[in-house]
Amino acid sequence: MPQTERIVKADNSAISNIFGQFDENISRIEKELSVRIVNRSDGIKIVGEEGNCLKAEAVVEALVEAADKGEKISSQSINYMVNSSGSELKEAGAIYDDCICLTVNGRPVKPKTIGQKKYVDMIRNNTITFGIGPAGTGKTYLAMAMAITAFKNNEVNRIIMTRPAIEAGEKLGFLPGDLQQKVDPYLRPLYDALFEIMGADSFAKNMERGLLEVAPLAYMRGRTLDNAFIVLDEAQNTTPEQMKMFLTRIGYGSKAVVTGDLTQIDLVDGRRSGLMDAVRILKDVEDLGIITLTNKDVVRHPLVQKIIAAYEKAENKKRETDHGRKNR
Repeated sequence: MPQTERIVKADNSAISNIFGQFDENISRIEKELSVRIVNRSDGIKIVGEEGNCLKAEAVVEALVEAADKGEKISSQSINYMVNSSGSELKEAGAIYDDCICLTVNGRPVKPKTIGQKKYVDMIRNNTITFGIGPAGTGKTYLAMAMAITAFKNNEVNRIIMTRPAIEAGEKLGFLPGDLQQKVDPYLRPLYDALFEIMGADSFAKNMERGLLEVAPLAYMRGRTLDNAFIVLDEAQNTTPEQMKMFLTRIGYGSKAVVTGDLTQIDLVDGRRSGLMDAVRILKDVEDLGIITLTNKDVVRHPLVQKIIAAYEKAENKKRETDHGRKNR
């Protein structure tokens, strides 16, 4: 096949950032897209078959834009860009303009994929947002970052984090303590996000003043939650009754984010998931947003993406087989 060349303009700082240590980033792009990439004085030269060359050019242009905006190009960035379509690569620049907040160590908290960017915008623009997707897509962490930002900007008076008291294969009755103490270990991801963004001192002070509340979902019954930012995590394990109870607690001046993974339902005895029901029933309700993140939005190790994709493929095949049996 005939070879073609493309040149992407970039300064030395961007080139160094994109190539990575020992050229590991560029080597990944070369391997995935079957091209050869060379550092030149006037930019980055790409050589390969025309189709591959055009895709690599779009990837490198998106990476140059990210580098010019001060982003540290990581293996996650490379993995995401390489697996993005041409239209997604054109949108990618908007991701890096959105800084939600800074952690206590000064690290900016930003969406890392277009799906995450849409999720964050949906939280901004709706009173209730449902964020659905597999582990590692940043559902809970980004929701917590948005909650803390709203709290610091005095948009809400308090933050409430909750989740149902159920976990895969665990029997809470065998654990010591009251319901709060039994569930506390399972609320650790929420605590971790709070610690990282707020800092331990600020977290302790606001917990003491009652401005931060981390509690099992059962504790929400009978309350009206005004001027609060509420995050319901692991919502796939709510029953329809619990989900309705939670959604009808939300009062004036409040915002809620409901996160969950519909492939990880731990309810027993064939009970329906409240999250699954809510998505079906509420899809046309105004001021309520629903977004589904995918394995493309996973920001953990690239292997996690492959594992999630493999499980999704197996589950889809099982559904098709079960559907075929029913139709016999």
